[in-house]
Amino acid sequence: MSFTKKIATAAMAFMLASSAHAGDTDIAVIVGSAQDGFWNMVKKGVDDASLMVKANGGSVNFMQTQNYDNFGPDLASLIEQAVAQGAKGIAIPNWLPESETPALKAARDKGVVIISFNAGQSEMDNYGSLNYFGSDEYLAGVEGGKYLASHGAKKILCHIQNPGAVNLETRCKGVQDGAKKAGADTFILRVPANLDQDMNGTSEAIKSELIADPSIDAVITLAAWAADAAASSIEQQSKTGKIELGTFDMSASVLDRISKGTQTFAIDQQPYLQGFLATSMLFANLKFGTAIATKPVLTGPAIVDKTNVASAIEGVKLGAR
Repeated sequence: MSFTKKIATAAMAFMLASSAHAGDTDIAVIVGSAQDGFWNMVKKGVDDASLMVKANGGSVNFMQTQNYDNFGPDLASLIEQAVAQGAKGIAIPNWLPESETPALKAARDKGVVIISFNAGQSEMDNYGSLNYFGSDEYLAGVEGGKYLASHGAKKILCHIQNPGAVNLETRCKGVQDGAKKAGADTFILRVPANLDQDMNGTSEAIKSELIADPSIDAVITLAAWAADAAASSIEQQSKTGKIELGTFDMSASVLDRISKGTQTFAIDQQPYLQGFLATSMLFANLKFGTAIATKPVLTGPAIVDKTNVASAIEGVKLGAR
């Protein structure tokens, strides 16, 4: 059965099932920094799903950390806060298991239903997560590494903006392995977490590596904003079009560069779907006792390049890609 048919089947079950659980159906959706534009696309999915939740008597509390400086402890605090406020379900990525997993186990032990999305597929069984909605980060990285190598790259710089975050480390490991299979090398650039969302600092860090190692002929970043920083670094070295540029995630500027031929590709994980599915399926389980049989449910990876960028641009205009 196709992914679309599976979702349609789940949606039908949601509409037809009768209530299996009484009581509150309040849920919390916990995500990353309020300064990170990526979460706007996730929030659009959450907001759209919230219309259905509210129509059926539930509520959704969208919770974010202020930044990434104290990320692990901040996430654990938000989990504890959601439980204290009476959330019956929590939808959350798991980037930092050493901080999040104990808090999620404690929530589970108090009867809270957990759904994973965006990150944490490998951790979900440790706290009985109902499902995972997101991309396979390793596979996405492999595809990115192979794509760059197939376009002539011999040495790829993979930039990690928040070292230690499991999903980011896994992406670059995938890039490294995919590139190696295609005959290319990969250098992983880990910068301090306080540079996350810092365009100037990130641009300078990448530029320094390009100057230090002229053999680098491709850069891949793990966020759309970081691709903007990398594009600036490449332009400052007068190497636009000579150094291949790829990124995870999309933005208007990323797609504009792909359209103009100054960026090679982007890897789309469909964050709108992650937020929509995590929210709606968590509520459906609490309210109706329904669950999708497929586990995990993958929303990516998908390569966006010059062959299909036009359709992606329309999704970005609507705030969903």
